[in-house]
Amino acid sequence: MPAKIRLQRKGKKGQPFYHIVIADGRAPRDGRFIEKIGYYNPLTKPAEIEINFESALNWIQKGAQPTDTVKAILSYKGVMYKNHLLKGVQKGAFTVEEAETKFQNWLYEKETRIKSKKSEHELSVKEADIAALDHEKKVNETKAQALAKKYAKAQKSADAEEIAEVTAEEGATEVTDAVSEPVADPTPEAEVVAEEPVAEVVEEAEVVAEEPVAEVVEEAEVVAEEPVVEEPVAAEKKEDESTPEEPKKEEPAA
Repeated sequence: MPAKIRLQRKGKKGQPFYHIVIADGRAPRDGRFIEKIGYYNPLTKPAEIEINFESALNWIQKGAQPTDTVKAILSYKGVMYKNHLLKGVQKGAFTVEEAETKFQNWLYEKETRIKSKKSEHELSVKEADIAALDHEKKVNETKAQALAKKYAKAQKSADAEEIAEVTAEEGATEVTDAVSEPVADPTPEAEVVAEEPVAEVVEEAEVVAEEPVAEVVEEAEVVAEEPVVEEPVAAEKKEDESTPEEPKKEEPAA
């Protein structure tokens, strides 16, 4: 079975990296190989390819069969085109010098296209970076404006609250002063006004209460005495009228 030119996978999971090897067609993909002729890194843009041109051409001329991916890589690097020109030289279509000139022209055009693609890619990357920076600046400006508005709003609300607190404190102070001043002055007058009438009323009440009581007591005593005096007198008069006493005989002095 002819040898095969294929890729042997290396690298971590999600980060593939390949070796270009010459291996027996019956060997497993990642098994034993005959020769390593280069490597292929598909993660970079453009893809990074490093290959031993003379060794790859020699194996192609010997009849080694490349896989589809490796054939595309060899075509990209010019190995397949050089093999085609050498077959034309063997058939007598053109000389070795003509074949080499054609290959160099092709190689120059290929390198020019590769450079232009690299420059376009780098330019696109730079433009993408610039666009990302502009977008980030706009986003930052928008955020800064929003934060400034929010801060201004918060500052206004804080100022309003502070003004309200100061106004409330001033109003409370004014109310306290207004309440404390009137209450302090009228208190003695109220006490005097409250005390004087009470004393006068008490005195008047005592006088009023005493005078009638004395008069009533005197009248009661007079009323109580008159009948008691009159009744015995009348009785005595009656007794005198009914039974006059006999005059007592005077005894002669010794």
